[in-house]
Amino acid sequence: MNQIDRRRFLAAGALGAGAALTGSLANARPAPARSASEPGDEHRGPCVVASGNGVRAVDKAWEMIQAGSDPAPAVVGGVGIVESDPNDMSVGYGGLPNEHGVVQLDASVMHGPTHKAGAVACIERIMNPAAVALKVLQETDHVMIVGDGATRFAVQQGFKEQDLLTDRAREAWLRWKRNGNPKDDWLDNDQIIRFGEQQGMAPGDAGAIPFTYGTIHCGGLDGAGNLAATTTTSGLSWKIPGRVGDSPIIGAGMYVDNDVGSAGATGRGEAVIQVCGAFLAVQLMEHGATPTEACLGVLERIANKTKRRDLLDDNGRPNFNVTMYALRKDGAYGSACMRPGGTFAVRDETGPGRRINSVVLFE
Repeated sequence: MNQIDRRRFLAAGALGAGAALTGSLANARPAPARSASEPGDEHRGPCVVASGNGVRAVDKAWEMIQAGSDPAPAVVGGVGIVESDPNDMSVGYGGLPNEHGVVQLDASVMHGPTHKAGAVACIERIMNPAAVALKVLQETDHVMIVGDGATRFAVQQGFKEQDLLTDRAREAWLRWKRNGNPKDDWLDNDQIIRFGEQQGMAPGDAGAIPFTYGTIHCGGLDGAGNLAATTTTSGLSWKIPGRVGDSPIIGAGMYVDNDVGSAGATGRGEAVIQVCGAFLAVQLMEHGATPTEACLGVLERIANKTKRRDLLDDNGRPNFNVTMYALRKDGAYGSACMRPGGTFAVRDETGPGRRINSVVLFE
């Protein structure tokens, strides 16, 4: 059996468990145990995993856990490094804005031992939304606070308001705005008239218009077997104001069951929401799938449920990417992506954070 067929076989096996789950939980039987399919599935013990932009995050979270921190503030502390980095245009400060040029952020956190969650959505002018989501978890009876209410809550908790739109992100937004509609009143980049220069783009104004789904996910497991996870994002670039993706939705972009494991997602949030992706990954692990199989199973479900022609390539496969991440209670971990290019970060007892290629469903 070749590598691609083997992965599809594993995903099909995981989906067998998922079919039972979504069909009738009362009658579902655990899938038979399978041998580990990837090196991460063989790991045991404390571990931190994150999306590929989270190498610094896993190192920070690992250090905090080893110093005695609960895994929830540890993973939030880890992703805070990326949220605060103006050079990462997918989350926090420097994230790409919505179509009106406003940076709106989403985040969620879940704590395994208490099975309690906190989330914020469409929060503005606050650099670290995951930390605000943690405050929702710790200090309120709510799960999610959104919009102006989330910003006011953050300020009440001592977070400082600030402009999150960096010059680099603003320039990218202006390039998108100029070139988005050839019939609008904005001159396209190659038509701009600059005084003292020849007509055309000025030095440094060239470059492709960036696009991102945003997002960093991080899950952590301590030596006592306790789990926590967070997912934080600036969301889909140039989105309709008020759009919320999967990241702040418990069970979609992030989910934790302390008896089983944690999971998260990056990529096209709408697709993840529509299959309850993180919840499904954890359920698949509960029913016998390895972390890698669980990630592949979710991606197979997304592929099978994607019906719109504009979201399919010539082979009938999704033309977008989603990457899933899973961490089991015993320390096994895995990741899979719909299409090539997905990576994830890992930190465990073997050494500093490292980036690993995710298993690919459609090569």
